[in-house]
Amino acid sequence: MRKSVLAAGLSATALFIALAPAAEAGQHGRTVRVQGAFGRGYVHDRHVNRQPGAVSVSRGTQTNGGYGVASQRGASWGDGVYSSGASRTFNNGASASRSTSVVNNRDGSYSYSHSRTGYDGDTRSVSGTVSRP
Repeated sequence: MRKSVLAAGLSATALFIALAPAAEAGQHGRTVRVQGAFGRGYVHDRHVNRQPGAVSVSRGTQTNGGYGVASQRGASWGDGVYSSGASRTFNNGASASRSTSVVNNRDGSYSYSHSRTGYDGDTRSVSGTVSRP
């Protein structure tokens, strides 16, 4: 089961790398402010930075009631290396994150590592090397 999930992940990564160069480099963002009745409302922003070999996205939502969440994710690729990461943090301090790395060893094998930290602080990691037939 894990190998099929890993194979699917590597296939998705390869597809992403193949399609990514077609995207235009640059930055853009948007901020939306909504104000409702009785003082209810929120502010949401999203910003994207896309460059050759890298992309990053940050988002945040903050309510007038004091609730909010901020998230960041990004990826970089090039020269046989792909890496990505993401994190999410709430106003109450709860946070979770993940990171992934895949390296082409240039001998027909790929090394990978993945780490995930949950909201409870528990971290799980997996790593290894796979060979192409």
